[in-house]
Amino acid sequence: MYAEILAVGSELTTGAKLDTNSQWLSLALADLGISVLFHTTVADELDWMVAALKIASERVDVIIITGGLGPTLDDLTREAAARCVDVPLVVDEHSLAQIKAMFARRKRDMPERNVIQAQFPQGAEPIPNARGTAPGFWMEIPRNGRPPCRVAALPGVPSEMKPMFKEQVVPRLETGSNMIRRARINCFGVGESAAEQLLGDLTARGRDPEVGITVHEATITLRIVAKGTSTHECEQKISSTREIILNRMGTLVFGEEDEELEHAVIRLLGQQRKTLSTAESGTGGLLAHRLTSVPGFDSSYGGGYVVPTTAARLSMLEIDPRVMQHYGAISPQTAMALASACRRRFTSDFALAVTEWPSFKAEDSSQVVPASYIALATKKDLIFEEVTHFGDPAIAKSRTAKAALNMLRLRLLGVR
Repeated sequence: MYAEILAVGSELTTGAKLDTNSQWLSLALADLGISVLFHTTVADELDWMVAALKIASERVDVIIITGGLGPTLDDLTREAAARCVDVPLVVDEHSLAQIKAMFARRKRDMPERNVIQAQFPQGAEPIPNARGTAPGFWMEIPRNGRPPCRVAALPGVPSEMKPMFKEQVVPRLETGSNMIRRARINCFGVGESAAEQLLGDLTARGRDPEVGITVHEATITLRIVAKGTSTHECEQKISSTREIILNRMGTLVFGEEDEELEHAVIRLLGQQRKTLSTAESGTGGLLAHRLTSVPGFDSSYGGGYVVPTTAARLSMLEIDPRVMQHYGAISPQTAMALASACRRRFTSDFALAVTEWPSFKAEDSSQVVPASYIALATKKDLIFEEVTHFGDPAIAKSRTAKAALNMLRLRLLGVR
């Protein structure tokens, strides 16, 4: 079974807004075993909308339309669908009553124009919208010598579209035989080309399951896509490939799916009943922000200092001023002094510190982005690491914060 997603709206074709609905629907349909062959985006032009519907109905079995169901004059999805099958629009009294009731609950008068939202192509089945004023509809487009193409029209607002699809459209669709399941494994501490070299044949084109590599702010994500005739078959393929990845990537792997380095660090600290504090002179509190976003952080993370200036470092952490005078604000020695002072102030088991780097003009491509330093203090020792910045300078803070978290993660794993 094949599908096409038809995104309606001139705001999409002009680039004023980004179409995220089509991506979400493609993933949702794939989970049902329905392959999406086409994404079509069409402006609010009636003739072109009708043409897009007719073309789609000839080449796929299911069409999901998003957008164009509002009450304004440029909301033409209902009329386009009616013209496509040459039927009139008719008012559904039950839908109209629901729209009126929603306005009443909001203590607002319903404009007469909203009546159009209760109009549907004759023979179509309304799809209720519990979160907005725009009902969707379900209809069929006849095809000569073939089963009809089924069409679901949904609002363009994601918070309305997604639950309507899950609750109203999915039960109307038969599960296909081409099931797809996905998994993500996240790594840190290696570049994209080095990761591919470690993975070897896993990333070969045509492999089942497929393994793709994406990079975001120094985090390597390995995306596994498995196809099969059943969910069980797909999960088995993912499981076996996951084991190979873990064996080849080792401690470079820190989590799966939406897990970030801070989740791994808080989890390991909790397991070992250890505590952490932070001192940041270059990341503007990004380390603290990441750590405090993890549920249950307060049992392991005691807090930290943001010390972007020399005066702040001297007054808040009381480090020896001779260290910065001799080595400079951006140096391994200063980073280690910050970490050591922070650990003492919080009496924590570990302290992470990061140093800032000089500001530079992004438009000056000849300027080299300098390195920053991260340091880890424990009760027994001090270690540091240099973080070299290259590429987009906008991600320097994120890369530095992640590198600091990864330094602690590896220490907690007993690797360094």
